[in-house]
Amino acid sequence: MLEIPTDLPAELVPLSWLIGVWEGTGVIDYGDHAYTGEFTHRVSFSHDGGDYLNYSAEAWIDDPDDPDKRTRLVAELGYWRLARTATDADAGPGLLPPTAAPVARTADDIEALRNADGGFDLEVALVHADGVSELYLGQIKGPRIDIATDAVVRPAGAKAYAAATRMYGLVDGHLLWAWDIAALGFELGAHASARLAKAD
Repeated sequence: MLEIPTDLPAELVPLSWLIGVWEGTGVIDYGDHAYTGEFTHRVSFSHDGGDYLNYSAEAWIDDPDDPDKRTRLVAELGYWRLARTATDADAGPGLLPPTAAPVARTADDIEALRNADGGFDLEVALVHADGVSELYLGQIKGPRIDIATDAVVRPAGAKAYAAATRMYGLVDGHLLWAWDIAALGFELGAHASARLAKAD
């Protein structure tokens, strides 16, 4: 059963179905890459009272011969938020405090952010453990999220990675997702997908 927290800022209500820890398995198959197979994935969405969700995720391949051994695939941290223009009531940039009193947004304020497609525009900033940073833009519409990279920044020594799209959906109480990438000289194409269940 999906439980929605009651203490959320109004900005997080459209994203509330994501909150919690999700675990499961998925499959990887990309271009002519040598590995095609299953991986384990753990994703966490949490909130700390801000107008964003905290995100962390990790994925690995388990060694069938040694249950204590795993090959780490990715570790990510980030923030998910509804897109809106910053105001004087918002902090930043950097450590600069707000120059106006805090604004407690209402459901009507958030409803005013709804886009012409009936969803809400979304901004997702992610950083991978290998130093790659991604800014995704897209939308959330009910229990479905579609995002695509607006920018990818990577260190000089990182492998070639140019763009990505991700889709998340809530289906029969499970978090389903698919991640397409343009990397290693290949065009944007299917890369990985998974089905995750809410952890206890």
